[in-house]
Amino acid sequence: MSIEEREKIVASERPKTVTLAEVAAKAGVSKMTVSKVLREVGNISEETRQRVRQAAHELGYLPNSLAGTLSSRRSRIVAVIIPSISDIVYAEVLSGVNAILRPRGFQTFIGESQFDPSVEADLIRAMLSFQPAGLLLNGGMARSGDAEALLARRNCPAIQLWDCDRHALDFSAGPSHESAGRLVAKHFLDRGLRRIAYVGAELDKDLSARRRHLALKSSLAAAGIDLVSMTCEDRPRQAATGRFLTEQLMRMHPEIDGIHFLNDAMALGGLSYLHQAGLPVPERISAVGFNGTSLANAVRTRLTTIDVPRTEIGEKAAQALLQMTEAQPMPDFWQARLELVQGNTTLAI
Repeated sequence: MSIEEREKIVASERPKTVTLAEVAAKAGVSKMTVSKVLREVGNISEETRQRVRQAAHELGYLPNSLAGTLSSRRSRIVAVIIPSISDIVYAEVLSGVNAILRPRGFQTFIGESQFDPSVEADLIRAMLSFQPAGLLLNGGMARSGDAEALLARRNCPAIQLWDCDRHALDFSAGPSHESAGRLVAKHFLDRGLRRIAYVGAELDKDLSARRRHLALKSSLAAAGIDLVSMTCEDRPRQAATGRFLTEQLMRMHPEIDGIHFLNDAMALGGLSYLHQAGLPVPERISAVGFNGTSLANAVRTRLTTIDVPRTEIGEKAAQALLQMTEAQPMPDFWQARLELVQGNTTLAI
């Protein structure tokens, strides 16, 4: 059997694509009526709508959303580009976005940039080709010239997530990372700590984390304290990296009595080393994390951390997008509250 003959057999065995005409015939209406019902437009009785939906469901009809977008110049797609879906911070932000948008008939298309500006630019280009109703982009990373040019030519609202220190797009929803750095500095200083370190990773990629780090450093410098920084760019921002860098830090600077970690995951990794090394926390060393992701799973070790309302950030961003699509007046940003939650990894005062 030739290749051509095999391809014909395979093609004949593929499920047939259900057409709009077939749905119309089964429902006993015109194709135009089916189209209006599926697009939720037009003055059509509820009985007819139900009949058309039932016919489409029974036949397994799948509308060509892209074709509808290109013809109407409108879309129910919202493009969301975040650094990582596996990171619980962004997963919870996305949950907030979906909680607001899906009941309103919008669907999210998700892209992962991995903090890579060129990947983000490619994703923006691909997403804009679908004529989305809006773009939600992570604000805490460097943006390439290509991405900036694409965003300048967009014809939909663009919202910045997770960063409220700079307002680069139509709306920003997130915390002030500079305020977070200052809050941690005050927490350490109020407890009389003077030999303080920072442990983090990928600060060249994560600009929000870099701003927290710099705010911590400058706040401590104002109090006459030089911050010791232990960072790396080639390891992920995870527990194993926190443990590795904390071990390196304590070998080089055994005098350290307070550590601020880039996030809760790295803090938990650092704490595992401190406990194993017999360095009592918080009696000998205090530890503070960031983002609050450890709070829900705390048992005996309750990390002192800055809690950020991650789901609410997604909700506020989605609500702002809906307001923009309806041309409603609104502010330029929503700043998320920051709460320093006292755990048992720093002394209470």
